[in-house]
Amino acid sequence: MAFSDEYKGVEAHGNTKFHVIRTNDKKMVISLAQYEHHLSLQRHKIVGIDLEYNNEPEATQKPALCQLTIGKTQPVLLFQLSAAERCTVFDNFLADPRYTIGGFSIDGDKTRLERVNLEVANFVDIQKEWRVPEATKELDSLGDVSDVLVDDYYNNMKKKITDDEHKRRATLPLSMRHIEYAAKDAYATYEIWNRITITQDGLRRAKLEKEEPPKKRARSSWGWGDANW
Repeated sequence: MAFSDEYKGVEAHGNTKFHVIRTNDKKMVISLAQYEHHLSLQRHKIVGIDLEYNNEPEATQKPALCQLTIGKTQPVLLFQLSAAERCTVFDNFLADPRYTIGGFSIDGDKTRLERVNLEVANFVDIQKEWRVPEATKELDSLGDVSDVLVDDYYNNMKKKITDDEHKRRATLPLSMRHIEYAAKDAYATYEIWNRITITQDGLRRAKLEKEEPPKKRARSSWGWGDANW
């Protein structure tokens, strides 16, 4: 049975609040057209993604919930894959090479997406692309990186969900705490890669400006620049 639920004013932190759409309705996913229009106007077409899996054994586990976001001005989409029919619009969005889709520790995500014949064309693993300065661990978690780049109380702003709530990620309905948890994970992933990208752009621009030779001042056609006053 198809469903679409909207939640406005979902708390993130400070003055940041989310508009969240949770659905399994392939017609509702046409709201991805809003994403596509917004991204068409952006220089960097960045999408944040996070997945939660069903409760099968790891060898056969599949994605249960796909969380997508492109920033605070657009709704966070929670697509309930475990209860959805095949959706060409959704499939094509993930497979569009124009978009940079940032995830965290994505090897497991890739494997589980392949089991349902889904592929992300331009998938960036933030865990392999950036390190927390002076980190003592070999690999940083989403919380570690978010604490540095997005919000220093990220782990506290996420309302913890219980093991029982985690087990219900493939079933309906999801609790409101689970919806908030999923939306915040997707948002943090987007915001991290967006900030890294903007920083890299700024550094490149500054370097190019330093390397450019100074521009000579134009001489006046009247020769006043040579006058000895």
